[in-house]
Amino acid sequence: MSIFAAAVARGKNGWTASELDLSGLADIDEVVDALRDAEPDAELALLFVESDDEYLSILRLDEGEDLRVFGSDSGFAEESRIGSVLLGEVETPAVEVDDLAAHDDEDEDDRPAADPDADPIGDADLLNDLGIPAQRLLSLCGMEGMLPSDITAEICQKIGCGDEMEELREA
Repeated sequence: MSIFAAAVARGKNGWTASELDLSGLADIDEVVDALRDAEPDAELALLFVESDDEYLSILRLDEGEDLRVFGSDSGFAEESRIGSVLLGEVETPAVEVDDLAAHDDEDEDDRPAADPDADPIGDADLLNDLGIPAQRLLSLCGMEGMLPSDITAEICQKIGCGDEMEELREA
């Protein structure tokens, strides 16, 4: 599996972005340590992990603590060692059926596509305070034709670190 892992961190001087090598990391604690090390003084750090144009995982640390995890599909944990490290301990579905029903009056574009194969897991609200509510994140993940890199780019543009992420990809 091809893996791209990028950490974006917001500190006193704005956003920074750096690529992380997750290949030698054995558990989620080591991943969290690597994310902390990317920008030790960050108020907020996000790790975007894209795999094979199919899976996206997002990890969030606030002030180096309080790990929150989202995965676009639980299958990533079953198909990849890295996926297992990132999502192996996440048991919560990203959205309950009742949550979707509560939003039936919303615009069609804001609801996730009905993809019977996708099984998003974890905390879909992890970007809510940054302007990306759970329903928007889920709809991006379920949108036909959207690659993990497209979703990462859209999220980064929305939260203000799009240029840093683009520069990292071009490097």
